[in-house]
Amino acid sequence: MQLTKRRITSFQNKLFVWWESHKRDLPWRRTRDPYRILVSEVMLQQTQVSRVLPKYEEFLYYFPDVYALARASSAKVLRVWKGMGYNRRALYLKRTAEAVVRDFHGDFPQDETELTQLPGLGIYTARALLVFAYEHDVAMIDTNIRQIITHFFFQDKPQKEKVIQELADQLLPKGKSWEWHQTLMDFGALELKRRKKMKRDVRIYAHPFRESNRFYRGRIVDHLRERSSAETVLMKILEKKYGKQASFFPPIIRGLIKDGLIVRSGARLHLPE
Repeated sequence: MQLTKRRITSFQNKLFVWWESHKRDLPWRRTRDPYRILVSEVMLQQTQVSRVLPKYEEFLYYFPDVYALARASSAKVLRVWKGMGYNRRALYLKRTAEAVVRDFHGDFPQDETELTQLPGLGIYTARALLVFAYEHDVAMIDTNIRQIITHFFFQDKPQKEKVIQELADQLLPKGKSWEWHQTLMDFGALELKRRKKMKRDVRIYAHPFRESNRFYRGRIVDHLRERSSAETVLMKILEKKYGKQASFFPPIIRGLIKDGLIVRSGARLHLPE
């Protein structure tokens, strides 16, 4: 789809006018430090802004720069991450910090290809750094932006990623990439959600995916954040607490070990050092 210049300008103005009255004041918008922006982007993956805000400040208190995070033990990073869920994100952050210090002397690259070669960074996160840290004119696609484009240009009908990217590229106002993407983030999170009357059930945040492996993965890591434990003892604790057969937990434990989130030393389990 090729948009006319008039339609592009009209759409940009419409959203910019809305944003002037509705923009959010968020701490990661007050910095151009790529490390701090990366921390916010990783934390915001599948997590509400309200939950990220206090953890963002806490994480930066313990790991104020890329060097501090690179030096920290994995166990400490996982303990500070407690309450955020998706614990692998914490390890990816640490591995990224190690790679930036080792390969780029602590300076994040400003090249998309080099960024996507860092541990756990996909195209979106790489472009988020380019836009929010360096104000490059590149178009990003996340859930909010995808929904805005499909809503206004395709009557909410899902489209292939290539089509969405082509529209995003056309809509990008040159020289205003930072402001434009912040506008899209706020519009998608606030206005579009209101229009569609999308309501979330708060109970999913109290016990996310209670019957899924992810729930039990999180509980096992939480237990080991407090203290190491013999595997047999841990399984008895979990069996009693959640009413599952002891045989339910070994595959989950093996998966956590494979992902590097926990370590088996003899008969005991503990967080990685």
